[in-house]
Amino acid sequence: MDFLQNMAIADLTKTEVFELAKELNIVESIRKAKPTDGLWDDDRSDEDQIGATYPELEWAMDYIENNRTTPMDDRQKEVMDIYTKLHRANRHKMVPIPVCILPRT
Repeated sequence: MDFLQNMAIADLTKTEVFELAKELNIVESIRKAKPTDGLWDDDRSDEDQIGATYPELEWAMDYIENNRTTPMDDRQKEVMDIYTKLHRANRHKMVPIPVCILPRT
């Protein structure tokens, strides 16, 4: 289990994190907890706020990343619109900021 101490999960999808948690026998109440940002005093989950489930958003990412062209049903089109809008709005968070490196004197 030592390898887990240094294991980063930032590049995993939510589905992969849930699968990993199951493999590691993480307590079910934690594994089944609805993801939330905790910013609201109600039962609003991430998926409630977004309007799509994580598996649906992962489908949209896969669809785009793999240049899929299969026709989409109405829900898939709606999810694609949600994903595209959120991706566009958050793109600045994925691009490193410019850095000026000064030479040492």
